[in-house]
Amino acid sequence: MKVRRRSAPGSLSGRARPLWVAAECAVTLGLVLLLFVAHQLWWTNRQAQEGAAREVAALERAWAHGGPAHAQAYAVLVIPRLQLRVPVAEGVGRAEVLDKGYVGHYPGTARPGRPGNLALAGHRTTHGEPFRHLDRLETGDEVRVETRDAVHTYVVDRTLPQTAPGDGGVLRPVPRSDVRPSYGYREPGHYLTLTTCTPAYTSTYRLVVWGKLRSVRLG
Repeated sequence: MKVRRRSAPGSLSGRARPLWVAAECAVTLGLVLLLFVAHQLWWTNRQAQEGAAREVAALERAWAHGGPAHAQAYAVLVIPRLQLRVPVAEGVGRAEVLDKGYVGHYPGTARPGRPGNLALAGHRTTHGEPFRHLDRLETGDEVRVETRDAVHTYVVDRTLPQTAPGDGGVLRPVPRSDVRPSYGYREPGHYLTLTTCTPAYTSTYRLVVWGKLRSVRLG
């Protein structure tokens, strides 16, 4: 009569070992993904928000003392409803502008307070997510663009909930959607366009909020 040898405590059979290795790999992968998500959703936000706050402070110090602004940004975007105060820099490159938590000015669009369309972009999620709650803006809400010389106050008057990323019509001097032509304007004016990705955590479409210039306060 043969006696079956028992496996030593803690040892695995030939069949069980691959399953155990696969389970360990799955757990490790899950931890790596969890750390990546935490980095994207928390750490990049913290870094970008702190950096953006320093940039705003640098601008305001320079303006107060009349000296040169040793800062990348040239303006500050203020949206009271969103409790947002964030720097505005030229360009919409990710690494150069948006990933720093700044709002980017689309090159070729109007400057603050000037005729035409002042068009700005910002992240909705991660990297400071300044436009996280852009969809909460309502008709009549104020949006201020502060520069060294003036405060430009725009008032929200319409929203395009969803359009294609390549909808260049929303950036024209008289902004009007090429994808959804019923959204936009027909006459020249002083416009503000705010754009961000939608739905949140994707870049499938763009959300657009429009406003018109109401006042300019110098000094």
